[in-house]
Amino acid sequence: MTGFLQQVVQGLSTGAIYASLALALVLIYQFTGIVNFAQGELAMFSTYVAWQFTAAGLPFWLALVLTLAVSFAGGMLIERVIIRPVEGAPELTLVIVTVGLFIFVNAAAGWIWSFLIKDFPNPFPGGAFEVGGLSVGFQTLGVLAVVGAVMGLLYLLFQHTKIGLGMRAVATNPVSARLVGIRVGLTLALGWGLASTVGAVSGVLVAPLLFLEPNMMGGVLIYAFAAATLGGFDSPAGAVAGGLIVGVAETLAGAYVGVIGSDLKVGVPLVIILGVLLLRPQGLFGRAVVERA
Repeated sequence: MTGFLQQVVQGLSTGAIYASLALALVLIYQFTGIVNFAQGELAMFSTYVAWQFTAAGLPFWLALVLTLAVSFAGGMLIERVIIRPVEGAPELTLVIVTVGLFIFVNAAAGWIWSFLIKDFPNPFPGGAFEVGGLSVGFQTLGVLAVVGAVMGLLYLLFQHTKIGLGMRAVATNPVSARLVGIRVGLTLALGWGLASTVGAVSGVLVAPLLFLEPNMMGGVLIYAFAAATLGGFDSPAGAVAGGLIVGVAETLAGAYVGVIGSDLKVGVPLVIILGVLLLRPQGLFGRAVVERA
């Protein structure tokens, strides 16, 4: 039983990282209706920015704050320059634009920092503590605490601030929001900036577990899509819950299903995506869309 719980704890740690990137995907989808295939690459680019700040001698947490500011501004700029011109275009056009952004950001990171692997500093201390025979690492606690803090801040933003209420109004009905005086264009840019900031957190969390290189978020993006699909693309809380579930499912499948092992764990999110789309397309926490004839 202890071994099983140990696997669950490990799954929660990785699932929290998937949840943070899934949360960024859901935020953009809520505000614009766009599934941003470049979200992982934007997170990777932000992680390189953080690495550059630390390489220049800045303390990690100061570098993180500056990185989040740069990510927020970059997200707003992308919405203004790249997404705004194709607003209202067919869905295929939007998909092609975000895939093109994926390729561009990946190539830009390789051109600026090269494709050589780099070490990224770990903000959390090593080691673990024992609870009833269960080993809980400080890395795991740190990741869960950061994701929990992000969720708490987003809740306060959306529920208790004027900006957050405006963003919720735009996400629900942009036409009505514009009629009551909300600047929809600015709000959409703020939504992209916020999503880029949350995505940057996921990149900074995953980099110490892997190595920093331009393709590091490719696999994580697949798990994040599975988390967002499972939780529901219109539910930020569902994205977090979906990320934790996907992380635990992947870890348990790798540990206890012999045919999967460590090599085929990437198949777990694909199975989850397929199963959800077949059985409950809106996800566990999403709302079904009902159209009147």
